[in-house]
Amino acid sequence: MNYYEKELRALQRSGRFRSREIVATKLHDFASNDYLGLAEKHELCKAACRRLERADVHAPKASLLVGGYHKEHYAFERALCEANGFEDGVVVGSGFAANIALIEALVRKGDVLLMDASYHASGVLASNIGRIEKELFAHNDMEHLEALLKKYHDKKRRIVAVEGVYSMEGDLVPKEVFELCERYDAILIVDEAHSSGVVGENLLGVYDLYDIKIAPNHIKMGTLGKAYGSFGAYILASEHIVSYLLNRAKPLIYATALSLYDTVLAHESLLYIQEHKERLKAEVESRQRLARESFGIEMHSLILPIPIGDNRRVVEIKRALEAKGFAIGAIREPTVPSAILRIIARLGEDAETFEELLKALRNYF
Repeated sequence: MNYYEKELRALQRSGRFRSREIVATKLHDFASNDYLGLAEKHELCKAACRRLERADVHAPKASLLVGGYHKEHYAFERALCEANGFEDGVVVGSGFAANIALIEALVRKGDVLLMDASYHASGVLASNIGRIEKELFAHNDMEHLEALLKKYHDKKRRIVAVEGVYSMEGDLVPKEVFELCERYDAILIVDEAHSSGVVGENLLGVYDLYDIKIAPNHIKMGTLGKAYGSFGAYILASEHIVSYLLNRAKPLIYATALSLYDTVLAHESLLYIQEHKERLKAEVESRQRLARESFGIEMHSLILPIPIGDNRRVVEIKRALEAKGFAIGAIREPTVPSAILRIIARLGEDAETFEELLKALRNYF
């Protein structure tokens, strides 16, 4: 029985049908979130393997709280805390799981969650678990956010959730969000999945970019499967909040701890970024300059979104560029309100090849 045949046909008719495709490694990759090209640096993989060879075990075997917490987890957490200026941290299985952990655990009865309307689907899903009271504010609209903070002044806790760089728009969260959360004593979650490794004086994300002094109400979540070229995620916060999460967040309590290989690989990537930050920043700026000169688009990160507005047309352009040797993203509804080409100006491809892609793109406008 084809139990969902009608639904699949409807997706096909609307141009929203999806399927897995084996990655075409011979194409120039401007589609993945490997922002710095570290997933292609074999020396990092080799360094991680050498480190694991010296360990007693090569897999965590259990959850963080039942014998699965290893010295490599601890070492990486401490390195992240030292680099980012946070008091404590914990590694998590994925960014998706980290958002579930944060939002499902932190927003309790009598609290309210105030979430940017463009927040990642994982946060939206988490906010629908249980009886969480929430309200969305218009994307990056700080006046709307302030109005909601005033509206819910009588709540026990107000938790604000934003992203450092938004994955589809490619824009930055305004610095004002930090000021508002301080003024109204709100807990602030910043999802730095697409900003960590890409923006800031030390390439550590928007806390770094805006030179924010870390406060007890600040929480930073970052992923390891993007700029860090590995897999997994981390949460940085005060010791108090991390302790609470370890006692209440289900993805930390009931899931096997993060792979040791992914942990040590991400640690090697952090060291690499710290050592080569000046060169990496210069390369990021060169890609941003090319986008500005070619399309008049000011990229604040390495995400270049180009509006198309038609689900079928974005796929057609994607296929045409594949024939020319370029892989890009074709993002359709409902992931975005209106279909876009999503191009990642990743450093794994040189600036000249990125410029060639931009020239090829002009043929479709």
